[in-house]
Amino acid sequence: MQSTRPLTVSASLQGLSGHTRVPGDKSISHRSLMLAALAEGTTQVRGLLEGEDVLRTADAMRALGARITSDEKGWTIEGKGVGQLSEPADVLDMGNSGTAARLLSGILASHPFTSIMTGDASLRSRPMRRVTDPLSGTGAQFLTRDGGRLPMAIKGTGTATPLSYRLPVASAQVKSAILLAGLNAQGRTVVEEPVATRDHTENMLRHFGVTVDVSPLEGGGRRIELTGPTRLSARDVIVPGDPSSAAFPLVAALLIPGSDIVIEGVGLNPLRTGLFTTLLEMGADLTIENERIEGGEKVGDLRARGSHLKGVDVPADRAPSMIDEYPVLAVACAYAEGPSRLRGLEELRVKESDRLAATVALLEANGARVDVEGDDVIVAGRSGTLGGGIVRTHMDHRLAMSAVVLGLAADRAVQIDDTAFIETSFPGFVDLMNALGAGIEA
Repeated sequence: MQSTRPLTVSASLQGLSGHTRVPGDKSISHRSLMLAALAEGTTQVRGLLEGEDVLRTADAMRALGARITSDEKGWTIEGKGVGQLSEPADVLDMGNSGTAARLLSGILASHPFTSIMTGDASLRSRPMRRVTDPLSGTGAQFLTRDGGRLPMAIKGTGTATPLSYRLPVASAQVKSAILLAGLNAQGRTVVEEPVATRDHTENMLRHFGVTVDVSPLEGGGRRIELTGPTRLSARDVIVPGDPSSAAFPLVAALLIPGSDIVIEGVGLNPLRTGLFTTLLEMGADLTIENERIEGGEKVGDLRARGSHLKGVDVPADRAPSMIDEYPVLAVACAYAEGPSRLRGLEELRVKESDRLAATVALLEANGARVDVEGDDVIVAGRSGTLGGGIVRTHMDHRLAMSAVVLGLAADRAVQIDDTAFIETSFPGFVDLMNALGAGIEA
């Protein structure tokens, strides 16, 4: 059982300053390991996020037959080819990673063997039906606990039926699972999404040589198509810095007076930059420098200085481009002048925790005024003393980091019940913040 790591965070006594790099993009890291394992040949990956979530994916792909090694230069994956993965000898333990569990479900659905998947207490409480229901149409069979929860047995099929599926709710994970199942299906796989979600799967499939067709839908959204069975050819991958991880030092710098930091090499995929757009609307002193293309993804350096933020109304259609950043955005809104309304956050209810409820609790415990109307969160803005509360993280790494950011700008110290799970996505987070001058004491 993993031990807890409580932390008390007090206001930073000085502005943050310096240059830094955040760990590699988690979404791209997961996908690079999975697709490299399905490719023919040897793939080299540099900049891979070596957090617990991604390491679980590496272990799973090894268990399925891929040869994966790492050294100081990066990671090497010798792929097996589409449809050629092997039945695992043991249960696949995905730890805390919902992304890994859901995407891997799509791959396993179209392989002709039985596997069993589990995870930690947090992952075992999360719903899987949003993925398993459509994937059952391939001919695969899924046996789960009550409520569609892990542990889960998957009986895959070597003659998978291609799916044509319209997502009821925008979800990059569900979209990706269906596309990955389609790689070994007989015919055309089609996914229609009502709102464009992060497209790392489509970009990386193309990088590995798969033809992926994307077209706009009338009334908005996109139609994504591929034809299987297909072959993937090994291609080297450079993983950019994760914009979701960059959000935490970035927002901290905006909230702490006198700060001036640069976060180098951050991924700027336009379907991932909703937070940056929103912060600029709030009046953030935020600039993007040295824009470039690396590994098929747009990359740049983010410069953030201490700012006076104002309240904002965030439209629901922006949610897919910043779904993981809402907790730290809500923290920024608590320090802003005037109210903010964050619309259409139903997806937050099925993250590592009920992230919507937990974000509200985080703010209320520390003196912020918050209301929930349906799937909208309304944060009143700063009107008094903030901090002084205890934050229950529910084993959610992003809530823990958001609480750290809140504490660094607060009037009173913030107590966090557990920060151990930060390592799942941002190894070395506290050390990085302290290198910028945060002054966090364990």
